[in-house]
Amino acid sequence: MTKGPNTRLADLFGLAGWSKGELARLVNRQAAAQGHPQLATDTSRVRRWIETGETPREPVPKVLASLFTERLGRVVTIEDLGFGGLGKAGRQESAEDLPWHPKHTAEVLTEFTGMDLMLNRRGLVGAGSALTAGAALTGAMYDWLADPALPADHGGHAPHQLDHAALDRYEAAPVGAQEIEALERSVEVFRAWDASRGGGLQRKAVVGQLNEVGGMLAYRHPEQLQQRLWGVAANLAVLAGWMSHDVGLEPTAQKYFVIAAHAAREGGDRPRAGEALSRAARQMVHLGRPDDALDLMKLAKAGADGRTLPRTRAMLDTIEAWAQASKGEGQAMRRTLGAAEELFASDRDDIPQPTWMQMFDKADLHGMEALAYRTLAEHEPRAAEKAEEHARLALDLRRDERQRSKIFDYLSMASACFIADDPEQADNYARLALLTINENSSHRTWDRLREMYRLTGRFSGHGTVEDLREEIASTLPRGPKPAPGKDRGVKGARRLRAV
Repeated sequence: MTKGPNTRLADLFGLAGWSKGELARLVNRQAAAQGHPQLATDTSRVRRWIETGETPREPVPKVLASLFTERLGRVVTIEDLGFGGLGKAGRQESAEDLPWHPKHTAEVLTEFTGMDLMLNRRGLVGAGSALTAGAALTGAMYDWLADPALPADHGGHAPHQLDHAALDRYEAAPVGAQEIEALERSVEVFRAWDASRGGGLQRKAVVGQLNEVGGMLAYRHPEQLQQRLWGVAANLAVLAGWMSHDVGLEPTAQKYFVIAAHAAREGGDRPRAGEALSRAARQMVHLGRPDDALDLMKLAKAGADGRTLPRTRAMLDTIEAWAQASKGEGQAMRRTLGAAEELFASDRDDIPQPTWMQMFDKADLHGMEALAYRTLAEHEPRAAEKAEEHARLALDLRRDERQRSKIFDYLSMASACFIADDPEQADNYARLALLTINENSSHRTWDRLREMYRLTGRFSGHGTVEDLREEIASTLPRGPKPAPGKDRGVKGARRLRAV
């Protein structure tokens, strides 16, 4: 089948730096190693893939995905190469053509996690490509997520049977209620570890668990079990995305958030789908793209239904407020935070929170308010006082096991104090953050520390602050410093924004 030049493959081919002959030889060698010695790709065939859009037969797309993943040091899927699954009418179906069909969600999940694990095994760094703009995601997914009707084949469909050997994972089998309960408990363990020590140390374990769940979804289960399994997949995908974001793998993180939204929707849990997209919005604010964040928050809220509890809606509002603060929209931010406080106060204790919302407590509410006001203080210095007020409340309420959140609170407080011309108090809180920051694998804490370091510049002649600057310089990881204003999703350099 031909359809014009395959620009996705052409772009990646250019990045890889191979000649067409080299790629043909690599495909043949890799295919033989995977048990396909009869494959005979040549230079002219590679040219047709690129220039005429010819789609190679299996197992070539999977072989190519594996080769490009290893060469570029980031996850490259079949869809990234421009080779989607072929529908009944012969039309090529791409994972980028959001939203995915339910059968395709499990396939994308399994393939993407398999490639991610391959990078982990080989010690490669998954830098990723450019992030998708928030508007591009919301435009494709709005009607699908906001539609009150669930998919006609929800819960009871028989997902597409995956090529297990080609995806390099265990041989999946149908599971029962006890196995799913064990998986649900494992999510809680991973979530608690992430909150305490950051995403770096357990990311591989979460991705591996998600890969196994993708295999389980390749089989028909009773509807109730299938729903719970989709819920486990959504929770693990959110964690995989958050941990990836925490260590700076931004496009990888975004892909997991989109996978999580699909999995939650297939499981009939639209509030969970909205929360997954709100994570993508937080990521966008972190990268200095508040307009994209606001696009994603509109979608997250539109997808919510009557089951979305007030506390969840309050959490969504705090993220929207942070994006507004990043744009300097103080009046809008204050209105949004006021709505969040009212929603949180209206929440009834007799209605249990979903497990994925149990981390958002009163300390988190104040922590996000401190973050929003501290961000606004870059535009309105008088907002620093409110940032200090909320940061104190967050620290008073914060549980000891939430170490990463405490570091963020300390840095929010220190930054607000620097903006408010109180270097002595800022120095005290900054040093509290430094006590434990090296015990945490979160790169985002280092970003916040760099952002606070910028604020110390005008106090560089102050004795204690000068000592603090030297201590920060010795604490930060070695390596090239990011250039201000660069977007990591485009050039690979992290923009130093408040998290």
